Amino acid sequence: MNSNEKKWPKIVYWISTVWLALGMVSTGIIQLMQHPEELKLMDSLDFPYYLLTIIGFWKLLGAIAVLMPKFVVLKEWAYAGFFFTMSGAIVAHMVKEHGAAEILPALLLLVLTLVSWYFRPVNRRVTVETN
Repeated sequence: MNSNEKKWPKIVYWISTVWLALGMVSTGIIQLMQHPEELKLMDSLDFPYYLLTIIGFWKLLGAIAVLMPKFVVLKEWAYAGFFFTMSGAIVAHMVKEHGAAEILPALLLLVLTLVSWYFRPVNRRVTVETN
């Protein structure tokens, strides 16, 4: 295996992880600020506004978790939280028959979550030791 074949998974990991973190931080801040567009979106989904605070807060903490080294179990929880939040958002928009403009942002963050998780380096994975 040449040097380039070893590098590309790391490059894919860092690109997807940085974009994932940026997406989660930016949307998390907007949710915490309870931007009027977010409030309209929550109304259209029949969700309470306090969910914005909860989701926004956890998005910020999750972004920190996926970027920092070590704490692999915490990192797995962050990826799981991102997966459940984004897949839930997609389903919620589909149930309300929203268009692609509402569904695509959550779909993009879901794809970035899966790509980042899949390509994470060995030292950022939970490993199981067998005897």
